[in-house]
Amino acid sequence: MAIIEMRGVTKRYERGGQTLTVLDRLDLDVPQGDFVALMGPSGSGKSTILNLVGGLDSSDEGRITVAGNEVSSMSRGQLAEWRSRHIGFVFQAFNLVPVLTALENVLLPLQLQPLSRAERRKQAEFALSIVGLTDRMHHRPKQLSGGQEQRVAIARAIASDPDIILADEPTGDLDRDSANAIMDLLRRLNVELKKTLVVVTHDEMAAQRAQRTLHLDKGRLLDRGTAPPATAAAAAAR
Repeated sequence: MAIIEMRGVTKRYERGGQTLTVLDRLDLDVPQGDFVALMGPSGSGKSTILNLVGGLDSSDEGRITVAGNEVSSMSRGQLAEWRSRHIGFVFQAFNLVPVLTALENVLLPLQLQPLSRAERRKQAEFALSIVGLTDRMHHRPKQLSGGQEQRVAIARAIASDPDIILADEPTGDLDRDSANAIMDLLRRLNVELKKTLVVVTHDEMAAQRAQRTLHLDKGRLLDRGTAPPATAAAAAAR
């Protein structure tokens, strides 16, 4: 069953008096529990897909259905409430609030949840334990390494127990060892917590953690990314 469906999706931007077609009648299915890596040159539409799936932007044409909801038909207020329940975002630049502790950063998206203060704290602490940062929860971002900051960002993304995690170049600002650790963590979230992951990356080694890789160019899929049985089995064993 597809948790993400995109049908005939086109997205255009106006820049410098020119119309740029970033996505061109794109069709995409992501089954529930899948782990997909999106690869392609800059400007190929990878990040645009994440923004559309997460309801941060709207398409010019086509239909986008995510977790049983047609995203393109929702109001801004409906999207905010829907995102808080279904979508977790992880960004390349971490996007942590520097004056807040790790725990306080993870608590932020939970403010939209109908939970008591004690329940929000319990969920935030649990998310930090999953990423291995229980002993750093009272540290501010400047007191953490890059890899630790990204783990805080992942804890923030999973704190509300979303169905889908969207990660945009999550290893782009990290050294190789930290990048490998982050991708291993994302793989664990997919295998152990059954989260659906869509990750944008330029890193071939990072993409190897995914169940399948989709390549885009000029707003179109070059392939469907169906892994052969041996590759899928190897990925599941990681």
